[in-house]
Amino acid sequence: MCRRRTPPSIQTLPRGQTQVLSDKMGLSPLPDRAEHSCLPLPSSGMAMSILQRLTGLLVLVGLFLASPGNASEIAGNLVIAGNGPEQATMEALARAFEKANPRAYVDLLWDDDSKPLELVQTDQAHIAVTGVEHPPLAATQIGWDGIGILVHLSNFTKDVTRQQVADIFSGKVHDWAELGGPETRIVLIDRPRSQNIRDAFESQLGITGKMSTASKTIGPDEDVLKTVVGTIPPLSAATYISLSTGLSAVTGGVAVRLLPVDKVEPEGPTVRDGRYSLRRPLLLLAKKGPAPMVDAFARFALSAPGQSIIGETYVPMPSQ
Repeated sequence: MCRRRTPPSIQTLPRGQTQVLSDKMGLSPLPDRAEHSCLPLPSSGMAMSILQRLTGLLVLVGLFLASPGNASEIAGNLVIAGNGPEQATMEALARAFEKANPRAYVDLLWDDDSKPLELVQTDQAHIAVTGVEHPPLAATQIGWDGIGILVHLSNFTKDVTRQQVADIFSGKVHDWAELGGPETRIVLIDRPRSQNIRDAFESQLGITGKMSTASKTIGPDEDVLKTVVGTIPPLSAATYISLSTGLSAVTGGVAVRLLPVDKVEPEGPTVRDGRYSLRRPLLLLAKKGPAPMVDAFARFALSAPGQSIIGETYVPMPSQ
């Protein structure tokens, strides 16, 4: 009687995997599944032995296929939208995510004037990077960013309180001398309404819709820094900026400084523990419901490799 030696339930395995499993079970290599052998019928004892060995092999096959390394591979396209200073960090996260998942492709839609939330709501993007939650969408926090109050290096104002910051940007305070600073008039530099840092700043200070109409609105951080540096007495500029960008400018020798708020220095550790209260969460916002690619990217951002990337610029999440 001719019968195929490879059991039907094994025939779907590639030959290489069958060989590995055979070796682990101590079995002789299985022939190619296309091969047939004409063998004499085994005795009852031999048949029982073969059956036991094949049963063990089938169990091992099940464990092998259920192991994490053989889980469904992440595959598909993901579009991430943003307009803030997080672009470089998100690009680094996207590259690392693609490297870890070769069949995943991430595109970034990044523009100072874009509206990431609208792009997600109209299905033009899967994830919006923001600093403020939007209830219709699900939010995943992946880090923290401080909001720095930036002035010219020559401005000797010692520090400010949260209330004073609110008064400055709502137009209630017009001169630095009122805050113990130089006899110069405050020139306000605001950020575009579309940028998520503005939403977070207004929300933090309770001045949403109350920003001074006398301010200049400037989008790119580079232009903001140039304007602060170029504003000289009898005028002196003030703006708010991502703390990571502000600290980078200070350490890079740009003629600017960051004001302490409520006598707390704006630094990574004080942002992490909340002592520096002007901070915003780094959020990934997406539509609610099943979204394997979105969930996979969020998990990666919160993993050790993802948090390491975020920590190069921002404040990573506290270790669990």
